[in-house]
Amino acid sequence: MRTRFILIQTSHAGNVGAAARAMKTMGFDELVLVAPRWDNVLRREETIQRASGALDVLDRARIVATLDEALDGITHLCATAMVPRDFGPPTRAPREHLPAFAAGAAAAGEAGVGFLFGSERFGMQNEDVYRCHVALRIPTHPQFGSLNLGAAVQVIAYEWRLALGGFDAVPAPAAAAARRADTQQVAGMLEHWERSLVDIGFLDPAAPKKLMPRLQQLFHRAQLTEEEIHILRGVAKAMSAAAGASR
Repeated sequence: MRTRFILIQTSHAGNVGAAARAMKTMGFDELVLVAPRWDNVLRREETIQRASGALDVLDRARIVATLDEALDGITHLCATAMVPRDFGPPTRAPREHLPAFAAGAAAAGEAGVGFLFGSERFGMQNEDVYRCHVALRIPTHPQFGSLNLGAAVQVIAYEWRLALGGFDAVPAPAAAAARRADTQQVAGMLEHWERSLVDIGFLDPAAPKKLMPRLQQLFHRAQLTEEEIHILRGVAKAMSAAAGASR
């Protein structure tokens, strides 16, 4: 579904760059600025720095004079407002509204969804909120609900991406298959350990009891690889060397 992020009267150039970065990380690239403070905001150094590589989003972005111009093709409009309006649209948390909307959007023939973000100084104006189908309120600490504009865009972009199904998990790089140690290698390692355990005084060869059979079962359960056999032989060698040094 077509997704558009609309920033109204943005006053800080860096927030435009931060919004572009937030959108790109979630796979969105349609950004419209309504009457920003700076006419050249898309080319300002602070904008480009804060975009951190999301220059394609800035290249595609449009600047328009009115909200009407930003809404072409949008059939479902979401405000982002912390304070519910008496006569405005219903106020819902993003995770409450967006999954249900996304599930029914295709069947309903929705053409596009727009997310509105107000000025850093004034927030969302009532007349803009009233034009929306829903006001999305990000759950925050009740005594400190102020979100930076870029952070708010990131949260909404993330929640909308989740509602759309998210991204496929990035596959982990295939690890080289480790070769299992054969029975002779395990037996050789156990013989080495037996000698070393005697060297350090842990095993009494005159009364070995069941120590070695138990270690054998332990190492069989571990399904050792050839590399692990080398490590365990190194440990045994170090034990014998330490025992010789202490004598």
